[in-house]
Amino acid sequence: MIVALDGPAGVGKSTIAENIAARAGFFYLNSGNFYRAVTLSALKLGINPEDSDAIASNSRKLNIEIINGRVHLDEQDVDVQLHTDEVDRWVAQHSAIVAVREIVTKALRKTALNLDIVVEGRDISTVVFPDAEIKFYMDASIEIRARRRLDQGTSSQTFPELVESIRNRDEIDKNKPVGSLKLASDAIYLDTSDLTIDEVCAKVLGKIQERKTRI
Repeated sequence: MIVALDGPAGVGKSTIAENIAARAGFFYLNSGNFYRAVTLSALKLGINPEDSDAIASNSRKLNIEIINGRVHLDEQDVDVQLHTDEVDRWVAQHSAIVAVREIVTKALRKTALNLDIVVEGRDISTVVFPDAEIKFYMDASIEIRARRRLDQGTSSQTFPELVESIRNRDEIDKNKPVGSLKLASDAIYLDTSDLTIDEVCAKVLGKIQERKTRI
């Protein structure tokens, strides 16, 4: 079974997806970390982050794997390096590159083969796994998302800077030529602004249980 969670940056998809996977006994797959690994590699190699052709060319050479729940780039554990301000700055642009999206989509599908998974991202329910049994679109206001990111303590940006950064990220994500952020026609819309993690998890787990009873 595939449980797909889509939504904008900072809405809490990773936290929710990881919790749901643990409670349901599913594999957790964070699609955004695959794109972050592409960006991290380019930055480490000193590739011009605005050179789309060079980013795409480099991405074709990469081996991105999930080992023991952690992201490995060319056999090196890079999980803790994926959420820096510098990676945040460029990952949206890099994930908009058509060739990069095609490469990551193939990697995600390969990783998910024969697994019960909870996978989250921007185009999971519309492009990567359009036949997912359960689809959710999670949302929240930009201000709420900025506050959550600030509370995580992983960014050196101020609250106003985070608001602007997330606003810019939304514009890029919603206007990508391939894999843009959108609400799938058969997805359940869920505004998490005023919900706790447990409340969101309960809603998603309820749908998983409903689906299991019909199989």
